[in-house]
Amino acid sequence: MESCLVVPSQREELIRIAPEREVVVNAANLVWMVPTEESVSKASRLAIETGDMAGLSRVDLDLLALSIGEKRTLVTDDYRLQNIAEKAGIDWITVSTDGISKLWEWELRCVACKKEFPNPHVPNKKKSDWGECTDCGSQLKLRKKK
Repeated sequence: MESCLVVPSQREELIRIAPEREVVVNAANLVWMVPTEESVSKASRLAIETGDMAGLSRVDLDLLALSIGEKRTLVTDDYRLQNIAEKAGIDWITVSTDGISKLWEWELRCVACKKEFPNPHVPNKKKSDWGECTDCGSQLKLRKKK
């Protein structure tokens, strides 16, 4: 893919996970861009609205923000990113999956007492670790809203 826009944090993550791919990354005709604060803010707002923020990484948020800010098609197999892109009115395509078929909204709930918690406002450092219930101490889980 020529002239693909990518965020520097993608490169850092890829090289951290698969250092042998650095040569391929360097040889690709990629355009490295940092999203604007305004586009990160918009992407964050949308991710909070859908409840997807809890499942995003900082790299995910940067990539989404770049796509929104530059009004470019988002290429991703990540369902959360597809969900937010759909809500934002940004075109998206997949690489190897069918992609989402409808928009979902998520809520953060205690697995035991079912208390609902506010959706996080920043990306999660550890996917699937959303903390503990302040009432009963049980684990919090992200659940699809009914």
